Amino acid sequence: MKFSRYFSLFFTMFVFAVCFNVRISFAQNPGERQQIAKNTIETIDLKTAEKTTPAAASEEKSNKANGAAASSTMLHRVGVQTDQTVPISLDEAIRTALENNNQIEVARDDVRFQETQLRSILGVYDPVFSVSPTFSRNSSTGSGASNDFRVDSNFNRQIKPGGGNYNVFLSSSQTGQNSRNNTNFNQTSGLASSSSTTYFSNLGISYNQPLFRNFRIDNTRRQIKIQRKRLQQTDADFRRQTIEVISQVQRSYWDLVFAMRDQQNRVANLNLARENLRQVEARIEAGAAAPLARAEVATELANRETDVLLATQQVSITENTLKTLLLKNPESPQWSQSFVPTDKPVLSLDAVSLEDALKDAKDNRPELRRLQLQKDINAIDISYFKNQIKPQIDLNTTFSLGGLSLSGQNSETTTFPVIAANAPLNADAFLLNEINRVRASLTTAGIPIEAQPRIPNQTVSGLPDYLSGGTTRSFQNLFRTDAPSFSVGVTFSFPVGNTTAKADLAGARIQDEQIQAQSRSQEQAIIAEVRNAVQSVETARQRVLTARRARENAEIQLEGERKLFEVGRSTTFLLFQRENALTNARNSEIRAETDYNKALSDLQRATSTTFRVNNIEVNSPVDDQ
Repeated sequence: MKFSRYFSLFFTMFVFAVCFNVRISFAQNPGERQQIAKNTIETIDLKTAEKTTPAAASEEKSNKANGAAASSTMLHRVGVQTDQTVPISLDEAIRTALENNNQIEVARDDVRFQETQLRSILGVYDPVFSVSPTFSRNSSTGSGASNDFRVDSNFNRQIKPGGGNYNVFLSSSQTGQNSRNNTNFNQTSGLASSSSTTYFSNLGISYNQPLFRNFRIDNTRRQIKIQRKRLQQTDADFRRQTIEVISQVQRSYWDLVFAMRDQQNRVANLNLARENLRQVEARIEAGAAAPLARAEVATELANRETDVLLATQQVSITENTLKTLLLKNPESPQWSQSFVPTDKPVLSLDAVSLEDALKDAKDNRPELRRLQLQKDINAIDISYFKNQIKPQIDLNTTFSLGGLSLSGQNSETTTFPVIAANAPLNADAFLLNEINRVRASLTTAGIPIEAQPRIPNQTVSGLPDYLSGGTTRSFQNLFRTDAPSFSVGVTFSFPVGNTTAKADLAGARIQDEQIQAQSRSQEQAIIAEVRNAVQSVETARQRVLTARRARENAEIQLEGERKLFEVGRSTTFLLFQRENALTNARNSEIRAETDYNKALSDLQRATSTTFRVNNIEVNSPVDDQ
């Protein structure tokens, strides 16, 4: 075990000594100045070695082509056509999400559903018109059939103020001869026989009005008020969900900006390693460098290729996250296109005011608005349950007009004897005949009797003209002075104990205390969230400034290390460290810039100023009064 350790140490020292001697030989020959690729700040710029021969130029072109092909392979993303780019700004991304995002669509449909629920409850106050025509035929053994016809119509409506309701009714009936359904016979028996056809019309209105309980509020008006508050709650939920989606779009957009710029930096760093490898291989072929130098550069090249692959994967992940927020259909052809952000991160040197941020949050946060609406709903319940404890006193009134007419009756005056002379058909006439016969026989026998009395006549008036007729006459009679009828009544209801209403009222008061505690808790959470968001913005702003200084110093260090390497006073290992440090510094600066913009997005979400900052107008839901 010790022998292997000593052997490894000895072999390492031997290799180091060989490399050191080779480096000294390069330094002692000023005619062979080593070349090193330079990495600019924002662009990919490769400064290759001086071309001394046409063969070297051809070799350089071949190496560039091979490197471009390898980079293209590593930049390939599964299911994405990188040549089909879609430039997109942050504002365009937000507008697209507002139109296509499925989560926003779900929240929008919730608002629309609550609108229909409100209209459904308001439908209680829609007038209802009903007509019921009825025809009946009645017959029994030994009697003729009768045909009856009746039409009933009603117009009902609930009245929102006061909780009353009225009913306008109009009915017309035709009762046939000998009908058992002749409900108006008591009215016509003094005028004609029940064998007449009776026409009866009725027009009137009834009105019911609660005077104590259910006067200021009843269950219907309570549900309408609550539904209006729930509609506003769903609107608050929609705004909260929309703000959340916009914030996710902003964060995903800046993540994609960072991922693509990180990928560019990794590719530039990879191309530097490839150029260094080409130069080292040229020196090895010229005998100016040991073959071992190729392994060191090739190792660094492989590491940077891995970095490019991981950066490409991160581009796909962030792009898919953004597409999930922007695309509506899973089968959209834009899934195979490459989104290219066009906006660059911005930086403001002005600090954020914590007091203004807290004020905006208290004024705009949908969560606080929702809790306030829940408190309003509970206040409606308390008002309703208080009303239900009261006794019920209802006023009931009815006013109607009745019209009557008869058909099949004689309307002329008729005179006829009290006792008809047709003895076989009339008992009185038969008795009178017998008396007259006895009187005649007595007179013949010489018995004196009084003179035969005269039979008096009876005069019967016919049916009055205003009662003679059919349905039209009955409607005309509705407006006679003797047609009106009315009734006024009061209904009293006194609940004993009224345990349910009292328990409901007590429960509503407990819920009011619970909502107050929830509001305090939510407000505290919002204050903490806003304070954290303001701190994040300030920290990200400071990170941008420090990252810029770090990147500038890393560029200076790399330039110095490159010059040392050119004169033979540095090694490839140290040069690679400086290159990687510069790449990391650039990525840190990009990350700080995108984190600053993400922190601004989080601050907009925490203060609910997203709509105002991004010039977005949200229409309030329809409230049918």
